[in-house]
Amino acid sequence: MSIKEKFLQEGPLYSFEVFPPKREGDFDNMVATLHDIAQWGPDFMSVTFGAAGAARGRLTLKLAEYIRSGLGIEPLMHLTCVGYSRAELAAMLRDIEAAGIENTLLLRGDRRADSETPTDGFQHADELVAYVRAQHDFCIGAATYPEGHTEARSLTADLIRLRDKVNAGADFLVSQLFFDNDAFFRFLETARSIDINVPISAGIMPCLNKAQIVRMTALSGASLPPKFRRMLDRYEHAPEAMYDAGIAYACEQIIDLLASGVDGIHLYVMNRPDVARAVTQGIGRTLKTCKEEHRGTNAG
Repeated sequence: MSIKEKFLQEGPLYSFEVFPPKREGDFDNMVATLHDIAQWGPDFMSVTFGAAGAARGRLTLKLAEYIRSGLGIEPLMHLTCVGYSRAELAAMLRDIEAAGIENTLLLRGDRRADSETPTDGFQHADELVAYVRAQHDFCIGAATYPEGHTEARSLTADLIRLRDKVNAGADFLVSQLFFDNDAFFRFLETARSIDINVPISAGIMPCLNKAQIVRMTALSGASLPPKFRRMLDRYEHAPEAMYDAGIAYACEQIIDLLASGVDGIHLYVMNRPDVARAVTQGIGRTLKTCKEEHRGTNAG
């Protein structure tokens, strides 16, 4: 089933993001990890394109294919365009299609100093979305930054770029991580006001250590509200306390988002089954209630 259909029939969706191993030899270990993560019942699992497009996306495809055939869970395969020619992208898309994968998350990808996009390649995600929409019958997801992309001139400019992706054919959106729900709600209100009306899943990453979060926020542009900063500073040198506080903060975020009617929760589990377990146990009854309400509304 396409993720677009899942949003209509099953929402709010609860999904996990994992990343592929760097080496082929680590694949079996990753499969065991996937089984441990999958038992917590995600509606779909997304697979990142890997660091620097590891193995040109081969392991991403292999992992996504296993999620579909080995776990019976809908995979969402990431695909980036920077650094690839149209011929290379066309070949990867054919491979994704041949593997029976129906859902793709189309991204620009990180620009690297040692890599140039071929002259016939794409510089922005909306170009890739339009290309795939014209050539294939995938359900297409795209990324969004609730507080604006770090390279955008302004949040308004970033929202216009986001609308371009939706108009080009994106069926749903998945947000980058954020720690301030009020910022997400402001983003959502503005997005809806400019006719960005596709489902938007909220990206949540539990804080497990301060260095990780400082690094991720530098990349994502996410702000740190005072309550969150106090938690980072208080438990920076107490790993177990930081873990507990980070899980609790993520659960509190998710419960607030679900209460506000968010379309979905996309949990960055960082390939850690314990994170999937702890968060799911923390929000499970709330999520179940929201899903039951959704089914009741649809039935009515």
